[in-house]
Amino acid sequence: MQPAFSVIFLTTLIGAAQGLFLALYATELAGVGGLAPADSQRFLFAGNGVALALSVLGLAASFFHLGHPERAWRSAAMWRTSWLSREVIALPLFMLGLFLYGAAQVLGLGYTPLIGALTALVCLALFVCTAMIYASVRFLQEWASPLTLVNYLLLGCASGLTLATLLAAVFDMPSLVPPYALAATGLTLLAWITRSASLMRNARLKPKSTLQSAIGIKHPRIVQKAQGFMGGSFNTREFFHGRSGAMLRSVKWVFLLLAFPLPLLCLAVGVSASSTAMLGMAFALQYTGLLAERWFFFAQANHPQNLYYQTIS
Repeated sequence: MQPAFSVIFLTTLIGAAQGLFLALYATELAGVGGLAPADSQRFLFAGNGVALALSVLGLAASFFHLGHPERAWRSAAMWRTSWLSREVIALPLFMLGLFLYGAAQVLGLGYTPLIGALTALVCLALFVCTAMIYASVRFLQEWASPLTLVNYLLLGCASGLTLATLLAAVFDMPSLVPPYALAATGLTLLAWITRSASLMRNARLKPKSTLQSAIGIKHPRIVQKAQGFMGGSFNTREFFHGRSGAMLRSVKWVFLLLAFPLPLLCLAVGVSASSTAMLGMAFALQYTGLLAERWFFFAQANHPQNLYYQTIS
């Protein structure tokens, strides 16, 4: 498939926002760090503001994927059958929850656990909706797996907790840095395992369609000489990335390095040396790696129509 950078930024930005909010809400419930009420409210409000800003940026990025942004409201009309429509509904609800949760924190209201619980449910529903947009596409074997949902959830939570570790250091909350870093390390390791599992699964896939089955001829050797026209088309532009196999392999190793081992190393050094710069480096490397990971996720999906256009693709 042809990766759309608007969707890449949408999914990675809102994923980090979702992971960050869940970290903040868990902090409030568990009382991690033993913060004074004033410090807790200040940090939770600031962190919630960062999560809301990331969600707004993600939503803004998604509009670049629309041919007619003024008709975006229509995308929610098919919510009974479409995971995309459900995502379109869940994302604004999540942003509303973030706004109300932050407002309740800054105003000192006593309803933050309830608002946070409702927002957390919407947050988890948003993870499911986003992942199922791709996991429900059965003819794209690389996506049609429970690992797609698991990876979206773990990668979002891992990046959010890495960001939470950085924010705790920036806002001078030293008691929060080690538990956040430990949680970020655990989730990053889990995400590394499950993403590697999906790569190994996809490497063993065999196309269910062939040229023989496509045109109904059982001859053992069929060779396509031309696609039937001289120029490209919507199909050749949108359903294939046009990159070489060597580039795909390079991107795979880049994201495996940037999203997992390097952030873990930076987190360990940042915590042991109390270095905010290293914690910032951890998040910057991981987010860059997730951009490459999401690009690879889309590019690796092999649309069956590419069998017909293989002389171009």
